Amino acid sequence: MPERKIENNMITDQQQLLRDRGICVIIPTFNNAGTIADVVRRTLEQCCDVIVVCDGCTDDTLERLGKLEKKPEILELKKNSGKGIALKEGFRYALKQGFSYAITLDGDGQHYPEDIPVLLKANMKHPGALIVGERKNLESADRSGGSKFANSFSNFWFAVQTGQYLKDTQTGYRLYPLKKLRGLSLLTSRYEAELELMVFASWHGVKLVSEPVNVYYPPREERVSHFRPGKDFARITILNTVLCVLAVIYGLPLRIFRGLMTCFRTVYALLFFLVTTMFMMTPLVHIYLMIGKITEKKKYNLHRILNFMAKFVLVYHKIPGIKYTQNNPHNEDFSKPAVIICNHQSHLDLMPLLALTPKIIVLTADWVWKNPVYRYTIRNAEFLPASSGVEAIMPQLKSLIDRGYSIAVYPEGTRSMDCRINRFHQGAFHIAGTLGVDVLPLVIYGSGKALPKRGRKLNRWPMHLEIDRRISPEEMLSYGETFREQASYLRKYYIRRYSAIANRIEQDV
Repeated sequence: MPERKIENNMITDQQQLLRDRGICVIIPTFNNAGTIADVVRRTLEQCCDVIVVCDGCTDDTLERLGKLEKKPEILELKKNSGKGIALKEGFRYALKQGFSYAITLDGDGQHYPEDIPVLLKANMKHPGALIVGERKNLESADRSGGSKFANSFSNFWFAVQTGQYLKDTQTGYRLYPLKKLRGLSLLTSRYEAELELMVFASWHGVKLVSEPVNVYYPPREERVSHFRPGKDFARITILNTVLCVLAVIYGLPLRIFRGLMTCFRTVYALLFFLVTTMFMMTPLVHIYLMIGKITEKKKYNLHRILNFMAKFVLVYHKIPGIKYTQNNPHNEDFSKPAVIICNHQSHLDLMPLLALTPKIIVLTADWVWKNPVYRYTIRNAEFLPASSGVEAIMPQLKSLIDRGYSIAVYPEGTRSMDCRINRFHQGAFHIAGTLGVDVLPLVIYGSGKALPKRGRKLNRWPMHLEIDRRISPEEMLSYGETFREQASYLRKYYIRRYSAIANRIEQDV
């Protein structure tokens, strides 16, 4: 994201988080002079980056915006072209400015800028999704019969066209993933363009998520509406007719193709794993270890085989649909033994660790230790079961450290269901403190989204490994005198690091 100047250098944590995730707010307006200044002022309290698109305003909207203490960026369209065109110009401008997401809300005061945190939270939980602000208590609100019918009409046809049902398809309060928007060049000019954007997004596999938001309907005599019942209903009817035809010849084939590709990725990855482990690696390891004595060199060569296989899968062969990247800013070469710690999200987490260096021993779960497919390999590679207890395996760990191996431990113990950093156990820090070696933190992102815990399919998602700097035994003591305190400190550190990595990567998912 490009740097942007903040007046008085004052920025809240929420404003910084919105900026870190590449989120701006776009407010299209046409002759909302009575409400626009208050809406923009309250929006700027929530988000620093606000773009107001004045769609050919003929009232004193610009003058009122000019009197605000904090000023938004203003795009002025010379003539009124409709909400669809205003949104299109706002989106294009935001993309040029380097933003990845845009929250849209109306300038008539119907939407509460104070609900921006709701959309932000949903964006963090569902990166890359189109978040729809579902207006609360919509059925009991004082709305015209035409408004109620239009929303029900829109909901029905949206379900027909996409196979998805949303309770509120006409809300203007949304968070758009700008880089995933399709059909901008075909966008209709009026307010029905928002429905069109959702339909195209759904066809192209963008996840749609509804989040409840507040809504304000002023007394009828105070409302400013540019809805023209006859003309606009005719436009909506024509649009829905076109979209229904496109749904059959364009949208449905896309959905079928996406489903087939997901099945292909999952089946291919599973078959590749089974073939390489059961019919290649395991037999070769058996043959190699049976020939001659098991020497130190032979054990190291076994680790080299595991290291090559992991690199082959991640870097050379590549897992279908997963782009793997790695960052090593401190030029770590793993020549000095350490206790390597890493957050744990997925079965895929082991591959990046094994691909780092042949000199690595992983503490495994019982089901891995007992697995009939690869237990022979990992046992001869001297991997150890974590369930045995740190004290019981400490002599073996010391021997491995003395021979130049690093010990890899998942402090969380088990995989995270939703990619959050779970509580850290003390074992890794007990090992490092007892053996007097460095702690080397690794942060993995994306594996839990590509293959979630208990998930049955392999999703398209980037996977990234960050290799942080080593922490010496002396520095570890500054984080806490007890292993529990050190575990607590490192967990908080991981939460911050993971969030920073996610904020950066999720701008492009």
